[in-house]
Amino acid sequence: MPAFIFTSMPETPVRIGIFQTDETASLSLAGLLAPLQAAQQLLGRARIEINLHPAGIVPTNTQPDYLALLVADTHSLVPTQDVLRQLSQTLQQARYWGAVGSAVLWLANAGKMPGIRCALPWAQYGEVNETAEQAILTPNLFELDRHCITCCGGAASLDFSLTLIHAWFGAEVQAQTMEILCIERVRQGDERQRIALQTRFGVLQPQLSEAVTLMESNMEETLSTDDIAQLVGLSRRQLERQFKQYLGTMPSRYYLELRLKKARQLLLESNSSIVQIGLMCGFSSGAHFSTAFGAQFGMTPREERQRKLSTP
Repeated sequence: MPAFIFTSMPETPVRIGIFQTDETASLSLAGLLAPLQAAQQLLGRARIEINLHPAGIVPTNTQPDYLALLVADTHSLVPTQDVLRQLSQTLQQARYWGAVGSAVLWLANAGKMPGIRCALPWAQYGEVNETAEQAILTPNLFELDRHCITCCGGAASLDFSLTLIHAWFGAEVQAQTMEILCIERVRQGDERQRIALQTRFGVLQPQLSEAVTLMESNMEETLSTDDIAQLVGLSRRQLERQFKQYLGTMPSRYYLELRLKKARQLLLESNSSIVQIGLMCGFSSGAHFSTAFGAQFGMTPREERQRKLSTP
């Protein structure tokens, strides 16, 4: 599976600082910790070091981490401005820093992520303030943008943590960790929080939500933009305006990216031939599929599959 592309890889041991915000049980924290702790059991503390900082404690005079993350779930109480400022300063001492779950919103609202792509939990779009809107908020599972790394939290924390393990230690360690945790599949970061679109737009923009659902349900036999507009009860221009306003792209481009992401998933997870996958995702020829895939991901479908097979 594709790994995060870090501008600099960590030295041994990989130092990870995880900052809690309360003492209550947290699915986001558990999902993040379980794979990292399993990998630590496999590799030893000389290869991976996990520093867990309890709620309300901001460490001082410690060696900066390679990755520092602030973790919280939706039920967590928002820290005071002073505590959040101290936590932010500590996080940003790390080579890579960011947040998981509700803490993504806290840092964005505090103005720490201007112009940065952030995986914001779908349930918290309604709490975004004007400062947070300076960030590029996405409904993806997780994001790495420059030195900032974010995850929407919840069950996606497992996928996020396993992707980090793949990036740092390779496919074999990731596979062993997945076996320990009885996990069959790791979702990619650019997969969408499935409920995000319905929650963010379903009430106010039901036709936009319905249009995306039609796209997701018609990958092999694709629909034209005019067909989709007619089926949801909009003109083509109205549909294009809604896509541009709320999703930042045109319907045809959004549809193409959905199909290409599906094709990439099939290349990595199925034994279907490249030609079959292209047809299953609505491409009429192998040449069209290869060209579109290369433009989106920077490699051909064949290179993507070979990279998967050759990953150590």
